[in-house]
Amino acid sequence: MQKPSLELKGSSFTLSVLHINHFDLDKVAAELDSKLAIAPQFFIGAPLVVNLSSITDPDYNLAALKDLLISRQLVIVGITGAVSEVAAQAKDLGLALIKSGKQTQAQPQMPKTTKIVKQNVRSGQQIYAKNSDLIVVGTVGNGAELIADGSIHVYGSLRGKAMAGAAGDKHAVIIAKTLDAELVSIAGQYWLAENIQANSTTKSGCIRLDGESLTIESLPL
Repeated sequence: MQKPSLELKGSSFTLSVLHINHFDLDKVAAELDSKLAIAPQFFIGAPLVVNLSSITDPDYNLAALKDLLISRQLVIVGITGAVSEVAAQAKDLGLALIKSGKQTQAQPQMPKTTKIVKQNVRSGQQIYAKNSDLIVVGTVGNGAELIADGSIHVYGSLRGKAMAGAAGDKHAVIIAKTLDAELVSIAGQYWLAENIQANSTTKSGCIRLDGESLTIESLPL
């Protein structure tokens, strides 16, 4: 039997939600640029739903916001939480109206494998463990990036960036023998170096999510 030329099937995908909390697009642009500068490969090209529940102005310029986000190579899937006048703009701009409904917990695909890297990861290098945990036996230098859909373990010094739970797994953790990272992130929640230093008195640690906030625990390594 010949397969049909198209099929409509139900599925689920992990989408990041960008909350716009200020009507001033110049302020939004400045803060967005600072976040993108931290880890551009992590954000650029990622599909986004824009939450406008904090914007109550019916004359809000949604077209200008769309242009701003597209100019930063962000992919807008649709909007949610908008007042009716802004929602009407979204339809004219070809953006989907997404009902947030109740806060639901996405069920991310759990890691099936473990990727093991037995070498130092140098500045400018990026390692991505898709649908996997990532274990690095070596030093992760400044300017290097580790990304994993699961957890990240570094048996050495972590000086670069480590982004675990990249597909939305809030149970992912980051463990490092020596934690001196530029940035750590789990399921989109991130800390910079100063946040790590402010929350830790030890060099070795395990970073995980506690609700919607990161927390760090010392390890007897």
